[in-house]
Amino acid sequence: MCGIVGYIGPKQAMPFLVEGLKKLEYRGYDSAGIAVFDGGRVNVEKSVGRLSVLEKKVEQHPLEGHIGIGHTRWATHGRPSDANSHPHSDCTGKFVVVHNGIIENYLHIKEKLIAKGHKFTSETDTEVVAHLVEEYYEGDFEAAVKKVLAEIEGSYALVFLSQYEPDKIICSKQDNPLVIGLGEGENFIASDIPAIISRTRRTYILSDGEMAVVTRDSAWVMNRQGVPVTKKVFEVNWDAEAAEKGGYEHFMIKEIYEQPKAIRETTSGRLAKDDSGVILDELKWSKDDVAAIKKVAIVACGTAYHAGIVGKYYIEQLVRIPVEVDVASEFRYRAPLVDEHTLTVVISQSGETLDTLAALKEAKKLGARTLAVTNVVGSSIAREADQVIYTWAGPEIAVASTKAYTTQLIGMLMLAVYMATLRGTMSADRVREIIRGLKALPGQAHEILDNVEPIKTFAQQYGFCEDVFFIGRSLDYAVALEGSLKLKEISYIHAEAYAAGELKHGTLALIIEGVPVIALATQHDVYEKMLSNIKEVKARDAVVIGVAMQGDEQIDKYVDHAICIPATDKYLAPILTVIPLQLLAYYAAVTRGADVDKPRNLAKSVTVE
Repeated sequence: MCGIVGYIGPKQAMPFLVEGLKKLEYRGYDSAGIAVFDGGRVNVEKSVGRLSVLEKKVEQHPLEGHIGIGHTRWATHGRPSDANSHPHSDCTGKFVVVHNGIIENYLHIKEKLIAKGHKFTSETDTEVVAHLVEEYYEGDFEAAVKKVLAEIEGSYALVFLSQYEPDKIICSKQDNPLVIGLGEGENFIASDIPAIISRTRRTYILSDGEMAVVTRDSAWVMNRQGVPVTKKVFEVNWDAEAAEKGGYEHFMIKEIYEQPKAIRETTSGRLAKDDSGVILDELKWSKDDVAAIKKVAIVACGTAYHAGIVGKYYIEQLVRIPVEVDVASEFRYRAPLVDEHTLTVVISQSGETLDTLAALKEAKKLGARTLAVTNVVGSSIAREADQVIYTWAGPEIAVASTKAYTTQLIGMLMLAVYMATLRGTMSADRVREIIRGLKALPGQAHEILDNVEPIKTFAQQYGFCEDVFFIGRSLDYAVALEGSLKLKEISYIHAEAYAAGELKHGTLALIIEGVPVIALATQHDVYEKMLSNIKEVKARDAVVIGVAMQGDEQIDKYVDHAICIPATDKYLAPILTVIPLQLLAYYAAVTRGADVDKPRNLAKSVTVE
């Protein structure tokens, strides 16, 4: 997944394709490629690495023609390589496709196509789509694409080009953005508006389940069954910089709003359709594999470390195996007690965090089995670990991590349920409850994001306070740590998180009149104790913002303001609870005029010790 562009018109396609991909570089990518029909055949040029590598190739060997498609890839299936780069072709080279998203049933389709004699050249899920078009083509490109769309499952923005019908580009979307730019005698396709904003501001924004046939002079939009859809022209009135952010003021808030999609992508293909369990084909563990694990060591830095603390609760409570969580920079220096019966889980968004990578190598040296949870395919940590669970959050541009954290929590919960199922420590009914809850998460995250006005108001009221405290118990304490970090790193407010039961052991001395306290109260088994802790800080005249679940009839009696998340399982609550905390941090930083996306003294990926 990452960036898509397409062109059809009287001009040479290649300059726009390269220009459009440049406009999408901000999204992050690991490879790039273009395909252009030259009047006789479709020529493809692609390469791993920066777009500049591809530019040099096409400068030396220009791809001439008036219709083409292009892509910058962020790897999900298959490491970054020339072969895995998009566009992908069928056996004949007469059909090419670019794709953002994940084809969930690609393995089944691939096996079926191989049995029919198709030859595959990449490790990607996308290539099956090109071969399917070849399989179904019987003289009607549009009909073949409809059959493909009926067979594939998952999320996608797909753009198709065919040597047989080079007067059109066909595209479709499901859960991934796709835009058609409307020109005069030419039309454009892109995954994001920045790619086309210099050429046209008149667009069709495709909706899920829609398909379009784009020619030089027209763009017909229909549903996947071929029924015409009437589209209104959307006039883009953003400037180019705003367009990169999708109209949002900052990348951070854009990425907060991308969390429902990131959650959906990370669970895609990993939750059984009958809710019976988690499918982690990348692990393929047996009962004996899990039985051999006597201890789990989780190692990470910063936000990923906080995800690891949540992961500790998940594994200990669901799998019943002891877990230690270490800050990666400390792990090597305490002579850690890990051996061949230890599973060492390292968590890193970038997969390049130096301390985490060093801890991983130390664990391997000591004989531990290693597992990485990371967002970047082919990263150093992904290559070094024995096995990998990828979080399909997509590129994260803002320094403060948001969607990477929520997908790390999902990765850890899926791992815990997977291990517990193999170990027999969860009942089938309990597994189904959690799987159903995971499937409901994207919609519940949307609910929170649709009601941000109260959170904005709280941030404006308390954004100029110099001290804020976060308190919680059990899993809420783990989430409080992340909420505190978010606030301090982007707003520069001094923020501390405490286990609520520790208040009387020193922290209460810091609670004075008017100090904001963010109190998390989503865990039912410690709920009454949490209410007692809220009373303690209220007795010292703190201003308390409570975070609880919908349907909680008591919280309003004890706090000054309440934020409610949709009711969910206690193990899923951390994934929803953190979203209002991210929003509080964001709007506090905006209130204070801070540089949200690039906070002072911080970098996105820490590659020094």
